[in-house]
Amino acid sequence: MVFHVTLTKAEDGWVVAECPALPGCVSQGKDEQEAITNIKEAISGWLWAEDQKALAESPHSDQPEILVSV
Repeated sequence: MVFHVTLTKAEDGWVVAECPALPGCVSQGKDEQEAITNIKEAISGWLWAEDQKALAESPHSDQPEILVSV
């Protein structure tokens, strides 16, 4: 997956990274490279949390999921 990220220099010198496609997915770093590394981790965590919410809201969440390959 590809996500667009915005980088903004904060008043305190830190670089703020935000992923507009994922509401609330924001991170920061001392420089651009650190901010990019950190936002990648934040995106991964955001997607994991959304997946967990979807599983919990599933009407069959109490039943084990079985994957079948055909």
